[in-house]
Parts: sequence; C-alpha cells; structure tokens
Amino acid sequence: MKILVQKFGGTSVKDHEGREQAYKHISLALEQGYKVVVVVSAMGRNGDPYATDTLMSLLYGEAEDVTGREHDLLLSCGETISSVVFSSMLRKKGLNSAALTGAQAGFMTNDDHTNAKILEMNCSRLKEMLETSDVAVVAGFQGAAPNGDITTLGRGGSDTSAAALGAALNAEYIDIFTDVEGVMTADPRIVESARPLVNVTYTEICNLAYQGAKVIHPRAVEIAMQAKVPIRIRSTYSDKEGTLVAANSAGKMGSDVTEQLITGIAHMANVSQIKVAAKRGEYHTQTDVFKAMAKNSISVDFFNITPNEVVYTVPGSVTNKAVEILESMGYHPTVTKKCAKVSVVGASIMGVPGVMATIVSSLSDQGIQILQSADSHTTIWVLVNEENMISAVNTLHEAFELSK
Repeated sequence: MKILVQKFGGTSVKDHEGREQAYKHISLALEQGYKVVVVVSAMGRNGDPYATDTLMSLLYGEAEDVTGREHDLLLSCGETISSVVFSSMLRKKGLNSAALTGAQAGFMTNDDHTNAKILEMNCSRLKEMLETSDVAVVAGFQGAAPNGDITTLGRGGSDTSAAALGAALNAEYIDIFTDVEGVMTADPRIVESARPLVNVTYTEICNLAYQGAKVIHPRAVEIAMQAKVPIRIRSTYSDKEGTLVAANSAGKMGSDVTEQLITGIAHMANVSQIKVAAKRGEYHTQTDVFKAMAKNSISVDFFNITPNEVVYTVPGSVTNKAVEILESMGYHPTVTKKCAKVSVVGASIMGVPGVMATIVSSLSDQGIQILQSADSHTTIWVLVNEENMISAVNTLHEAFELSK
C-alpha cells in the first residue's frame, strides 16, 4: 500500500475555495495510486469562527482559571470540526472518506497538557480504514494521554501530526501545504528578489525554521528526518512541486551536497541583548544568571561567556522580567532592546574560508553594526539593531547571490 500524508493548514481549509484546491491535490494523489492520509488544522485564523485563537478568545480574561486539561479540551475542537467538514466535502465529491480524531488515529501522548509529547503511534485502526477507504482525514494538533484525556501538541502541532503519521505509516512523502510555494531563500515580504528553493536538507530547514522562517515547525522536520521520510512543502493554490526536504540537497540517497554554499537567510525580530558583568573576585556569575533565568522559565539564546561577563538574548516580551530578576540578585545589567537576530544558513559552510568575512564586510559597508555573533556547523548568526534588520537581510541575500 502506497501512502501519502497531506497536511493542510488553517488558511487552506477555512473556506470553499481552499477546500476545493485541497481536493484537487488529494484527487491527483489517488490517481497516482496512493492511499491518502489528510491532516487538517483548525479552519482559518484569529477571527474566523472555529480558529484556534478564536476558541481561545471565548475565555476572555478568564484563561487563568482554565486548567491545562480543559484548555486542550477546548482547543482540540477546532481541528475536530475541521476534519468532519473536510471529510464530508470529500464524500460529496464521491470519495470514500472518514474523519478521525488524533486519538482515534493512534496518537498516544504524555499528560503534559498544551505541549504534549508523542509517546507512541498506534495506527492499527487507521491502517484498517485505509484498506477500504480512499482517504482518512485526521484532526491535527491533538492526541490522548494514558488516562484518555485529550491533549494538544503545542505550537506547530498539525505539522508534527503529519510528520508522526508519515513516520508511523512509512509514507512515501509528507506534503505540507501552505499559502506559499515552498521554502524561500528569504522572507519574500522583505526581500523582493527571494526565490523558491527546489531542494534543502533536513538540517537546513530545521535551522531556518528555528531562526524565524515559519513555513514548517522544526519539531516536525526532526521526526521526518529520524524516519527518513521526505517532506514536500507546497502551495495549496499551485500545482508546482514546491521544496523537497530530504537527507541531502539533491533530494535522493547517495548524492553529495554540492549545491549553493548558502541556502537562505532567516531573521527574528523583537529580541533584547543583556550583558551581565561579573562581580570582582566572583567566578560563578554565569551559573547564577542562567539558573535564575531557568528558574523563572525565561528562555535564553545567542549567549557568549567570558570570565568577565555573560552576554545573551531574551525575547522582547520578557525583557523587563529578566532585568528585575538580575537586579534583585545585585547585578546591574546593560540592556539593548529592539534587536534582531539574522541567520545565514547553509549545509556546506563548515570549514569554508571567507563566509564570515563576507558577512562582516557586507554589513559594515552598509553601516550596519554587529552587536554579537555566533556560529555552528551550518549557521552563522549576527545580532543587529532591529531598525537595520531589513537592510541586513537584503544585504546578505545579495552578498551571497541568493537571487541567482
């Protein structure tokens, strides 16, 4: 049995036009001999009747009185409604389709409500259904805890659902349908010359996603990578094949990564840089600072440590809280708000001379100050003032000739 998993996001299933386009992709897959497992998100975005944010707004200011269990019970309704509506449409088109909740499709999770982790995939019922049905429509973003309570999988949960099903069912592909035609070399909203990528590696798309590109959730990519199931990121409104995400940039086993040195430029706005100087004669500043941040559930990023100071970034929304904590410990942090993290991602940059030189020289030529930098095997990060973010992304996109 050849299986294809197709995930359609909220904008793809929110109205008749989007669902019609989704149907065309499903119909084509059936013609190609696949059994299709469709994963759907809640319909639409905030303001649409059954969108996740709309359901959350029903609680108004009373959200703090809602338990995690009841939070998941409410938010799972969006995907459940979407699965039934979508399956009904497919049956009207003559397809043998049935809708399943996440639990019915086999998602067994822990009981960490609002951000549950998948413990096991028991897809026996789903496999039996595919023996006699053309399509199974699964409510994304949800599963069930060991005691039977409904759980949700956190941000990007429907992507995670699609990847987990693709891995469990040994699917040939996982198709992630969105409103863009694949992964771009940069955000096309700020870089006019950004172009779609034909192939990227799992590692590259993970890094792009973690650094701000919102086309797919990195947790989903990691699941697919472990199972070696290729992902195609495509547009619901186009017949183009989009971007293939696989183990190497050529999209097939046994081929070398010989593509362009830099894959893309990602960015993340609204971060704050915090510098904490060590007290004279004390050598435990780093330990104290990071333990305090962790104790107060503040995520730190982009950190540099020297014997004399600790430098790191936090999301802009928690800057004041972080500063208050540090001041209560007797520190006097230096804070630079409204920063942006710009990331240069490429699977081939390790050990290649000149990459950092190109970044530094091109930004300096534009008068853009680098506040901080760091690197890994596949990514180089620079921190700039947020007012320079768009210019920095465009400058680096041009410097590495990514529009060609």
